[in-house]
Amino acid sequence: MLFHTPQFFAFFVVVLVLFYTLPRAAGRWILLAASYYFYMCWNAKFVLLIFVLTGIDYTAAMWMRRLPAGGKRKAALVMSLSANLGFLGFFKYYNFLAANVAWMFSVPADAFALHIILPMGISFHTFQSMSYVIDVYRGEQEVITDIVDYALYIAFFPQLVAGPIVRARHFFADLYHWRAPDAREILRGTLLVVFGLLKKLAIADQFARLADAFFRDPAAHPGYLAAWSGVIAFSLQIFFDFSGYTDMAIGLAQILGFHFPENFRRPYLARSITEFWRRWHISLSTWLRDYLYIPLGGNRHGRWHTYRNLMLTMLLGGLWHGASWNFVIWGGYHGALLAIERLLSIREHKHWSLFDPLRVAFTFGLASISWVFFRAATLRDSIYILGRLFTGPHGHILWWHWQLWFVLAALLLAALEESWGWFERLPDAPAWAYASAIAVFLFCLELIGFSGRAVPFVYFQF
Repeated sequence: MLFHTPQFFAFFVVVLVLFYTLPRAAGRWILLAASYYFYMCWNAKFVLLIFVLTGIDYTAAMWMRRLPAGGKRKAALVMSLSANLGFLGFFKYYNFLAANVAWMFSVPADAFALHIILPMGISFHTFQSMSYVIDVYRGEQEVITDIVDYALYIAFFPQLVAGPIVRARHFFADLYHWRAPDAREILRGTLLVVFGLLKKLAIADQFARLADAFFRDPAAHPGYLAAWSGVIAFSLQIFFDFSGYTDMAIGLAQILGFHFPENFRRPYLARSITEFWRRWHISLSTWLRDYLYIPLGGNRHGRWHTYRNLMLTMLLGGLWHGASWNFVIWGGYHGALLAIERLLSIREHKHWSLFDPLRVAFTFGLASISWVFFRAATLRDSIYILGRLFTGPHGHILWWHWQLWFVLAALLLAALEESWGWFERLPDAPAWAYASAIAVFLFCLELIGFSGRAVPFVYFQF
């Protein structure tokens, strides 16, 4: 049941009616049942995995509540992390490791392979659960004694399968001090849902057709113009797809009275890769910073340790996204760029200068090159596409003219949001301005929204 389908909106309306009409005490049960039903619509048997991980992490935190600092408390943490990483490792990385072992012993690649279905969203809900247990261990989070409340935190359907990764202290602050959203919050939530739909159906899915056609057979589209247009098409697809999902998740949660953190802040306006990662998938980048980079030592032990920690963090961040050497290289590429920028002392500036548009274009180019490894089916395809980006005949652009104009309009809106904040002002605007914006969004959806078979969100595979 995808967010951008009629079935989901029918489901959400039913949940909304039950949540607001039944007694307040029933609210968490309604949301928990709805969340499990939502997940079971994909594959019912994998809800057992969520049950097991929820039980393990709840038990580990409850043990830590009774134990003083020391070995036994650490053992409870290790048990929890081992369970989460063990399940994640088996489902996501077993076949990757098996293929590499097979290569080492010169046997067929599938000699040790298993037919494993990757549970949807496993990377997100395991990271979310791990952050809770680690925070409890550190003494930064109160232990949640009601298992229903904790189960709802793990399974809450708006962000269950693709984030954002919500910290426990933020979720339970909303749950335990819940209040009905006011008019502005409902207007903002509705605006985010409609805007997310527009991003997904009118932009992401349109560019998905171009990106899929190019990456399916790169050799069929010779020339650097074709290569760049295919790569940039995916750059746009993944941003509008993932940020569209996030907008919808934040909007749906806000309508229910929950406040999720911002996950994207116009990343393609970044003037460096360091700034890009402060704007892109913010809940993951801050998770990696707080639970990996800083525990490794961060920048506290000198320059070379800082570079090492950046590389290790991004390599593991790349591997988190997928089990292939392409993702390892993608993470290493970003880690190397972050280290180089730290070496060159490239700093962020609040105010824009005359040369910043060139820095934005250069950063976008660097990010787009990284997406080759993210999207290409094999490492060989990645290397071939990289070669086509910088060599060979010019070829031809794969885009239609109207798509270019649409992207320029989106760039203008992003620049206006950066400097003026027009989107955040809309809920406070006069009714005619708000209604006009919604009408324009819906008109664009009707005019150019992709009307074929529903395309899953890109990050659902992680």
